[in-house]
Formats: sequence, structure tokens, C-alpha cells
Amino acid sequence: MPLDGLFLDMYGTLTGGDRAAVEGTCAAVIRDTGLALAPGDLAVTWGERFFSDLEQAHGERFLTLRALEAQSLVRTLAALGRMIEPRAYVQRLVDYWCMPPLQPEVPAFLAACPVPICIVSNADTADLAAAIAHHGLRVAAAVTSEEARSYKPGPAIFELALARTGWRRDRVLHVGDSLHSDIGGARAAGLRCAWVNRTHRIHDIGTDDPDHEVGDLLELLPLLSHAH
Repeated sequence: MPLDGLFLDMYGTLTGGDRAAVEGTCAAVIRDTGLALAPGDLAVTWGERFFSDLEQAHGERFLTLRALEAQSLVRTLAALGRMIEPRAYVQRLVDYWCMPPLQPEVPAFLAACPVPICIVSNADTADLAAAIAHHGLRVAAAVTSEEARSYKPGPAIFELALARTGWRRDRVLHVGDSLHSDIGGARAAGLRCAWVNRTHRIHDIGTDDPDHEVGDLLELLPLLSHAH
């Protein structure tokens, strides 16, 4: 599998998932509004509305991740009979996006990866840049949904990554932890893909089949050993 490079998802793939940040935010919302819900239940309800809103946020209808989180939280709470000012709660998520914990195997993977990496992330540009700087990650490039004005699984972010890197479509492997956003998106963009199937996602949607399935990033290395 000769490769020009890897497209690599950031949050949940290179970094720990957002479950703690989201459920902590939900716990604060419940505390402040008196909702009779468990944080995990509110997280799933909010997540479903968030992903529904995200699917519509392309081109002229694009909204940043911060704006989508705020909008979807307000709408989620309104449906539960509560009015809320979202900024302080969304800031909890921003704090996670800017300083997320790395998955434990990431330093070893990055040190051993034999091909260049371009991060392709559903993220606001400043937040992803802060996270990359926070961890001192050395990658060839990074592309965000804010730059593309489109979110995975839409093809625009992948097309921007191909244009920015100059890598050939048939020589790229996209790696991510979301069946819907990463595997479905890569498939739609005509890219080969590998699913990092970790066990701690809040929930996942999507039924697309990856070319490869791994439990963590180190399991990718045998696939890459002859890729350059």
C-alpha cells in the first residue's frame, strides 16, 4: 500500500475522546437548571441534535463548531422546557479542544510513523492550532472544517487536504475513530480508510465498512511499514 501520507483525525483518534468534557458540561447544565436527567442521557440527546445541526452546516450555512455547540445546546434545553445562556458551558468544551489529553500510544506512533501526516479535523482552526501547539505535535499539515466551511463526512474538507498536501487520492489513507464522519466521509471522497475502534465513544452512528480496523494507532504501523 504505497502512500504519499496519512490523513489523521484529531479528537478521539490522536487525543482522548470528549466524553468526560461533554458529560461534565451536561452535569453543570443539570445542576444549574434542575433537570431530572442523568448527564449521560443529556449528552446523548444533545449529541443527536448537534450532529443533526452539523449535517446542515455547509457552504453558506456553515457555522463554527463553537456556534453549533451553542445552538444545539439551546435547542436541546428548549425542548426540555429550559432557557439557557450557552457560552459558559461551551467554554468547557473549548477548554478540552485546546488542551485535550493524547491517547497513550500517540508519542510512540508519531515517532515510528514512516509517512507524513496531515490532520483532518472537524474543528475550529484556532482551537486545533492550540491543541497541536500544546502537545508539540509535528505534522506536515492540518486542515479544519472551519477552513473548508464543511464538516466530515462532507467531501470538501478532504478535497482541501488533498489540495494543500498535493498528495494523490489513491495514495492516502484516512484514519479516524468515527464510522460516520471518518469512514463514511473517506469513502465518499474516494479514499482508503482505517477505523480506530476504541471502546469509549459516547455513541456512534454510521454503517460504512473501513478497509482496515485497528484497536489503536500502533496497530497501523505494520500496514505502513511498506507504504513509503
